[in-house]
Amino acid sequence: MSKKVKGCLEVISQEALGTGIYSLWLAAGEMAEAALPGQFVSLYSGNGSRLLPRPISICEIDREKGRLRLVYRVTGPGTGTEEFSRLKRGDSVRALGPLGNGFPLSPAEGKRVLLMGGGIGIPPMLETARQLGGEKIIVLGYRDELFLKEEFEKHGSVYVTTEDGSAGTRGNVLDAVREHGLSGDLIFACGPLPMLRAVKAFGLEKNIPCYVSMEERMACGVGACLACVCGSEKVDDHSRVCNKRVCRDGPVFLSTEVTI
Repeated sequence: MSKKVKGCLEVISQEALGTGIYSLWLAAGEMAEAALPGQFVSLYSGNGSRLLPRPISICEIDREKGRLRLVYRVTGPGTGTEEFSRLKRGDSVRALGPLGNGFPLSPAEGKRVLLMGGGIGIPPMLETARQLGGEKIIVLGYRDELFLKEEFEKHGSVYVTTEDGSAGTRGNVLDAVREHGLSGDLIFACGPLPMLRAVKAFGLEKNIPCYVSMEERMACGVGACLACVCGSEKVDDHSRVCNKRVCRDGPVFLSTEVTI
C-alpha cells in the first residue's frame, strides 16, 4: 500500500460525461505521486452533518503535473456526490488518499490481459489500461449511455455491452466475451457484485487467474471500522474471522481469496 496523504485539493476542472456522471480533475501533489491504478481516494463533504467521507476510485494519474482524475456517479439529491458535482475550478475539497491496494501490474508483464469494467467500475480500469504493457482486450459494460470509450480505445481493443442493446452487445460483459470469443492469460475486473461473481466463475471455468476490485459501502476508508468487510477463504489476521476489509486489504483481490 502506498503512503496516504490528507489535505485540501484544488479543483482544476469538472465536466459532465453523461447523465449523473462527472469527471473531476484535482491538483493532488504528493497524493498523485503515490497513487497506483485501482486505488481510491476519500472525499469529505463541506456539510458538517456528513461526517464520513465518500470513496471514489482513481480514473487517471498524472504524476508529471501532480493531478488526479476522478470519474464518479451522483447517487442522488442531497448526497455527498451531488455536492461534489457542483465543484468548479478554483474550489477546494478535503481528501485522504491514495487508499487501498490496486491491480498488480507485475504479474501481467508479457501477458494478454482481459480488462472488464461494469458501470461505475469502468473508470478505474482506464489508468490500469494505461500502465499495463502488452496486449489488452477491454470489455466495457454500460446501462445505456457510453462514457470514456474513446479514451480506452487508445490503449487496447475495446468491446462494448449495453443493457438495452443501444450499443455493442446486448447484455453484460460476459455476453460480449462469449459473443466475440475473447480470452486472455489474466483477468482484471471491476464492477457490481453480480458481475464480479460471474467473472470469477468464468475465470475458474477457463483456468484464468482473475483479480477483482470489490465495490462495497465504506465508512472510515482505512480499515478501522470493519464496515466494508467481505467474506474470505482464510481467517483474517486482523479480525480473526473469515473476512477481508475491502478498503484496506482490497479493493483488489485475487478472486480465489474472497467469497463472492
